[in-house]
Amino acid sequence: MNMRDQLEALNAKTLEELHQATSAAALEEVRVRFLGKKGTLTHLLRGLKEVPDAERPAIGTLANTLKETFNNVLAQRMNDLKHQELQARLAREAIDVTLPGRRPHAGGLHPVSRALTEITDIFLQMGFPAMSGPEVETDWHNFEALNIPADHPAREMHDTFYLSPGADGGRRVLRTHTSPVQIRVMESYKPPLRVIVPGKVYRCDSDLTHTPMFHQVEGFMVDRDVHFGQLMGLLETFLRRFFERRLPVRFRPSFFPFTEPSAEVDMGCLFCEGSGCRICKGTGWLEVLGSGLIHPNVLGNVGIDKEVFSGFAFGMGVERLAMLKYGIGDLRTFYENDVRFLTRHAGGKDI
Repeated sequence: MNMRDQLEALNAKTLEELHQATSAAALEEVRVRFLGKKGTLTHLLRGLKEVPDAERPAIGTLANTLKETFNNVLAQRMNDLKHQELQARLAREAIDVTLPGRRPHAGGLHPVSRALTEITDIFLQMGFPAMSGPEVETDWHNFEALNIPADHPAREMHDTFYLSPGADGGRRVLRTHTSPVQIRVMESYKPPLRVIVPGKVYRCDSDLTHTPMFHQVEGFMVDRDVHFGQLMGLLETFLRRFFERRLPVRFRPSFFPFTEPSAEVDMGCLFCEGSGCRICKGTGWLEVLGSGLIHPNVLGNVGIDKEVFSGFAFGMGVERLAMLKYGIGDLRTFYENDVRFLTRHAGGKDI
């Protein structure tokens, strides 16, 4: 068999092997056997010197053509195998997006965050924008300006976290309520004023119904001819909207240094509807708010003419309202970061 026939036979054989290869490794093996330093084509062309001079150019051209054909088929087969591999992988990893979800939402609003948002939204719709203030407060803003005398029990160490004095030497505390923001707002703005203040507060207490850090919402209004009836209507409306039912609401006389007259606000028990149960201790009522008309001394402390203006204020514990609305029995579970609790009480909106 002459060299031309040997080249054509070798070409046919290697092309067939390329088409039969089922992986990139198999293709590389065929390439090395055909074109490698010890490959069949290389070995065959070493005998080119035995070919008559007149036939050598034609044999050389044929060999180059076979190499080019081989390389083209090799490249095509490599692309085909890569495409087949990709299609197989896509088939293995395919996700049917038409199937319904198999898991509940992965996250949601914490009950305290949800309650804060709902409370803020309700008062915003009633014309009370939200404002904020520092959590490290001066003794003046946290106590004195709010008509809390030096011997008041709220100043004792078991209630208040005291900090080192400020640069001016004045006493500083972690605020025990959000009411200092009321003072800051009234110092900075002139009446009429309507504001709520959601935020964190701190007290030295920890048990089933108390934590060292918790959340309050303070609200107040200062204007001409403000009276107690406006306060009653506002809080009744808020409670019925927050708990989404028409609850009975009552106001009991009480005492707060910064309001006069003062009243505790009770609502009908959500659980027994007034018949008496363990939650309401058999009374049919739940205490939920503190309120009253702003004490004239407080208005005078911030430079507001108490002969012209009057106001009311109210405050509530967010955790307590959240416990009542969402049926949570232990305040401490809000801050234990137990995934089971967070999953059970997460809000409906994914985050």
